[in-house]
Amino acid sequence: MLNYFQVLILAIIQGACELLPVSSSAHVIIAEKIMGLNASSPEMTMLLVMLHTGTMFAVLVYYWKGWKRDYFSSKANISDFVKQIIIASFFTAVVGFGLIEFIEKVLMHGVKNAQVESLFSNLLIIMIALAAVGILIIYSGRREAKIQRKEEIKSKQSIWIGIVQGLAIPFRGFSRSGSTISTGLLFGLPKQKLEEFSFALAVVLTPPAIIREAYRLIKSQALNGHGSLLHLFVPDIVGMVFSFIAGLFALKLLSRLLEGGRWQWFGYYCLVVSAVLFAFYVKII
Repeated sequence: MLNYFQVLILAIIQGACELLPVSSSAHVIIAEKIMGLNASSPEMTMLLVMLHTGTMFAVLVYYWKGWKRDYFSSKANISDFVKQIIIASFFTAVVGFGLIEFIEKVLMHGVKNAQVESLFSNLLIIMIALAAVGILIIYSGRREAKIQRKEEIKSKQSIWIGIVQGLAIPFRGFSRSGSTISTGLLFGLPKQKLEEFSFALAVVLTPPAIIREAYRLIKSQALNGHGSLLHLFVPDIVGMVFSFIAGLFALKLLSRLLEGGRWQWFGYYCLVVSAVLFAFYVKII
């Protein structure tokens, strides 16, 4: 059972890293390992989703004015915004949940109670995913100045952003914001609108994840014969509040570095963390 100090530490890490393109999940999982927690347990995955919820509310608060200005100023803008969100989210669902089915039914065939969440604590997967997104961030950061800029996000770009976002669903370490913003930069999309669009997608993606993990937690507790679930969800709510506060500070830093032309810094950081994980992985295997 988690104590509140552990929840606080995880919430601060989640809030600080979720909205920066450095994979919050990877950092939270590392912290869980240091504290001796099981990152693949229903309690841990549910807490992680609730911490994502806290940062989702931080996104709503931080970007609301920008969304009103860029997307909600007219019926035409609203219609196009909703259309692009639906397109990107559809391809995210196809790729993300398709990969989950493939992993659970094919790659984990024969494994009792096979669930993709059991891979969330796999350091090798996290390490590779971090390195992959780090390279993508660095490449997009270096290329963006050479690419012709576009004014609006169109269906073609939304499709590719959605596909790339789908890869972040089953693979912890492959930063959702890092991969989607990098993909948009390679298409020459405007930074501010791209940032707002990426986090609007996060708001859409979070509720299904909450439902999935809540069901997984309830099912697990029912099988274990536990009655009341209230004591399990209270730490999650506390963590959600602290991740919201930390998330607001992280968003300010992200905007400053992205719009200041220092996007690739996050890529270098991901590669460093991946190297640290590799050293840790080699030591423990």
